[in-house]
Amino acid sequence: MSDQIQSRSQRRKQQEQARKTDRKGSKKPGGKKKQPLWKTILKIAVIVAVAGFVFGAGLFTYYAATAPELDEESLKDPLSSELYVEGSEEPLITLGPEKREHVEYEQIPQIMEDAILATEDVRFYKHHGMDLWRLGGAVLANFRDGFGAQGASTISQQVVKNSFLQNEKTLKRKAQEAWLAFQLERKYEKEEIFEMYFNKVLMTDNIYGFGTAADQFYGKEPEELELHEAALLAGMPQSPNRYNPYRHPERAEKRRNVVLGLMVQHGKISQEQADAAKAVPVREGLIPPEEQKHHGNNKYAAFVDMVREELEEHDLSTADGLKIYTTLDPAAQEKVESTISSENIEAKTGKNPLASAAVIDTKTGAIKAIAGRPDYRSGDKNLALVDDRSVGSTIKPILDYGPAIEYLDWSTGQTVDDERRTYKGSDQVIRNANGRYLGKMTMRKALYMSQNVPAVSTFEEVGPEKAADFAKNVGINIENPNSSSALGGGVGASPLQMASAYASFGNGGMYTKPYTINKVVMRDGKTERDLRPKPASAMKDSTAYMITDVLREVVKNPQGTAYRHVSSHGLDVAGKTGTTNYDTKTFEERFSGEDMAVPDSWFVGYTPEYSIAVWTGHQDYYTPLTEWEERWFPQRAFSEILGDLAQRGEHSSFKKPKSVVEATIEVGTDPLRLASDWTPSDRKSTELFVRGTVPERVSKTYEPEEEETETLPAPTGLSADYDEAQNLVRLSWNHEGGDGVEFAVSYSVDGGSAQNLTTTSEMAAAATGVEPGRTYTFSVVARSGDASSPPASVSLQIGGAPEDEQPEEPAENEQEPDENEQEPDENEQEPDENEQGDGGNNGNPGNQNPGQGQGNGSGNQGNPNNGQGGGQGNQGGGQQQTPGGPGGQTSPGDGSGDQGGDGTGEETQNP
Repeated sequence: MSDQIQSRSQRRKQQEQARKTDRKGSKKPGGKKKQPLWKTILKIAVIVAVAGFVFGAGLFTYYAATAPELDEESLKDPLSSELYVEGSEEPLITLGPEKREHVEYEQIPQIMEDAILATEDVRFYKHHGMDLWRLGGAVLANFRDGFGAQGASTISQQVVKNSFLQNEKTLKRKAQEAWLAFQLERKYEKEEIFEMYFNKVLMTDNIYGFGTAADQFYGKEPEELELHEAALLAGMPQSPNRYNPYRHPERAEKRRNVVLGLMVQHGKISQEQADAAKAVPVREGLIPPEEQKHHGNNKYAAFVDMVREELEEHDLSTADGLKIYTTLDPAAQEKVESTISSENIEAKTGKNPLASAAVIDTKTGAIKAIAGRPDYRSGDKNLALVDDRSVGSTIKPILDYGPAIEYLDWSTGQTVDDERRTYKGSDQVIRNANGRYLGKMTMRKALYMSQNVPAVSTFEEVGPEKAADFAKNVGINIENPNSSSALGGGVGASPLQMASAYASFGNGGMYTKPYTINKVVMRDGKTERDLRPKPASAMKDSTAYMITDVLREVVKNPQGTAYRHVSSHGLDVAGKTGTTNYDTKTFEERFSGEDMAVPDSWFVGYTPEYSIAVWTGHQDYYTPLTEWEERWFPQRAFSEILGDLAQRGEHSSFKKPKSVVEATIEVGTDPLRLASDWTPSDRKSTELFVRGTVPERVSKTYEPEEEETETLPAPTGLSADYDEAQNLVRLSWNHEGGDGVEFAVSYSVDGGSAQNLTTTSEMAAAATGVEPGRTYTFSVVARSGDASSPPASVSLQIGGAPEDEQPEEPAENEQEPDENEQEPDENEQEPDENEQGDGGNNGNPGNQNPGQGQGNGSGNQGNPNNGQGGGQGNQGGGQQQTPGGPGGQTSPGDGSGDQGGDGTGEETQNP
């Protein structure tokens, strides 16, 4: 027993000693080391990789097990998509192949196969459906040759994707695509797979397969194609409509040349062959558009073509078996197509110019109707999308006055000066359409009358950078604008772009990129994709409303440039006219005998519901519009389209936002001043201001001087009556001032400066020779000795319509910057620009002619002449104003009255 106890005691001592020894050993150098950190990380990475591989393999297996079965019919026949309109669950149009040229593999020429394989799948005959080398090479090619130079999917993958899978970038689709491609390679020979691809791939619009495309574009069988033609076709499937050589020749040429480069890279052709093919113009050999075969029906063709292009932007196509829910309004589309038809255009103009139009929803940007050209057929060039034609004065709200309100807090009553001046750094004079400079006026009037000088000055005050930023916010990109850009010089945009830009003014400053597709439902019938773009704030709501309020005057004010030819159909309409012109050198060389020759005419108008842009011109820039009826067509077409829309749906009015207030100002004050009690009515104008910017000071211009102690009562009951038969205005008034009182009668025309008419002791006067379409304001002041009365004023609009806009002559070699057409009197022929005016009529007695020409006479003033010269007064001597009539266009004529000296009329552009 004692031995056992001793043994246990010894064992405990031994164990304790061993523990001490271990502790000491662990503190000495050379003991056991910790594992390095990188080994720990490596172990974790391996574990994660193995776990990821196992998970990925399992997921791939699951996706592969749920993949659809290969079906030979689906492999060989393209799928169709259905197009729907808003509010309908019944398809309007089925989009799919109507007729294809099927080509057997043995008939496919080697040059065609080489071009396709070099572009799409150069290792096609070496892989088994998936090509990892291809995937890596695609990444390098995109860096070396530009994005899109080479795709990563093999031809086998593209065949199964287009036949069975949804076009979506998901892991599930990629996994199923790879599995099905592998299965396809096991079931079919390579030649059979290539034949499927060759005949099934979407080329453009409703054209499927390279054989059909060869016949459509070149009128050839595939074996007849030349190298440059085969290369162009081989490059198209990546983005069929964007590489269509008819619509986008520059893109098509660039893509063709990429294909030729890839063929050299992969040893299919020599560099010399590629260079020779690149030198061939991309349009060479193409069948003229009017001789092309048209596949499928052409119902709503321009809109459907836009749907196809929009699908491509979202990596989709009509070959994906989609349900496409569009923004189309079929009734509006039919009206737009009938309005922009050759028959209607010829009936309205007596000529055959081209035209295009776009109708969009003001609030959403949704395209409701589009007319690409008269009698548009699928595949034609859509002129509503062409953005290289100058927009003329339709740019003024976008590049001049909109930015002034947005960035400078201008009001619609801002004083601008319409005086003779030149472009900065140039001796070229800026001309107004009507040949007159009207002095100080409001911004409102400058815009609705489309005066050019104030527009240029406004642009220069805003600055080109801010002006360009404003335009960019509404979808118009203008690089390095200059002063001529203020009138549209060198500024190109499409009707669709202009309609959407103006819609921003009608939508409280919100801009939405125009679109044709609301959503698509994928071929599984469940997956939906919303394709509507997001709206963005382009400007303040105050800017949008203030511009809209001014553009209302273009249509409803008798002095507005669209007053005569645009009908609002009872709707709240705002809009702007635009006409362009050739540069001086081009005009002199090509059109010296055609004074009316202009390249483009525009009208852009909008309501709270719709924004509509119409363009008229010729596809050949140097084929001009030569008649007034051609220039007027955009306004009349707008009215036709709007009239149809007015009969359907509900319509509202533009609502003034809380950020905008009204105030009555005195016209011509700078800085602006509020009108006083003494301000004549013709100098008062109620204008819009951004809240917080209304001037506080009241004008003192018309207040009587303090030293005046004696005043007379103002005339009362002032009336003005127009006698159309004698073309004069009769004035009458009352006064209680007693004997010895004389009355000074003055007038102004269209808000211009005041001019003396006559001084009389009678309480009546007459103004002869007034001009139809003008607004005359008459003022009467009673005087007796040094005493005078406040003025009594009355305004009168003379029957008729104002002059339209006439394009200004641009600088030499510079694209025309302006518009402004002035219309002739009805049934009156337009004379040459330098034609001499007829002589003036003999003068009638009465110093009372408020015209616009220059005449000399201190005695009784003459009636206006029928040319440009003023009529001659009876006595000769001092100056009076007498208008030129509707004769010669720009040159002054000489007129003589009964006795006085020469009378010369101011230069005008009244045809």
